[in-house]
Amino acid sequence: MTTAATTRTPAGLFSDGNRLLRLALRADAIVTGANGLLYLALAAPLDDLLGLGATAGRELGAFLLLYAAAVWAISMPARPRRGAATAVVEANALWTVLSVVTVVVGWFSLTTVGAVWAVLQAIVVGGFAALQYTALRRTR
Repeated sequence: MTTAATTRTPAGLFSDGNRLLRLALRADAIVTGANGLLYLALAAPLDDLLGLGATAGRELGAFLLLYAAAVWAISMPARPRRGAATAVVEANALWTVLSVVTVVVGWFSLTTVGAVWAVLQAIVVGGFAALQYTALRRTR
């Protein structure tokens, strides 16, 4: 009796839409959760560094932790629900746009570091949205 050894290559990982979607959602949840923890734990020092405000930083941190938990929950099934995953893509796209608009319009009194941080977050979150959208298209 012979058995075929199966190896998982990176190409195989990324060709399966559901696996890619779960990976993208989980990476998003981990990064978002870590970001939320930092905002909560370091609200006062980040106020000086970013110019966001300690209260706004704590509120943002709490929101990000809740959002991260929801995204992780959406990633749990072997085949994540399309509607829920689509909502994550849309929320990430909205976050990306609002981050850039916040810097351009000056909704907060962000420092230069804060403005750069907001744009960097927009790039990362936009990347997650694009990866999740691509994975969703592969699940059809």
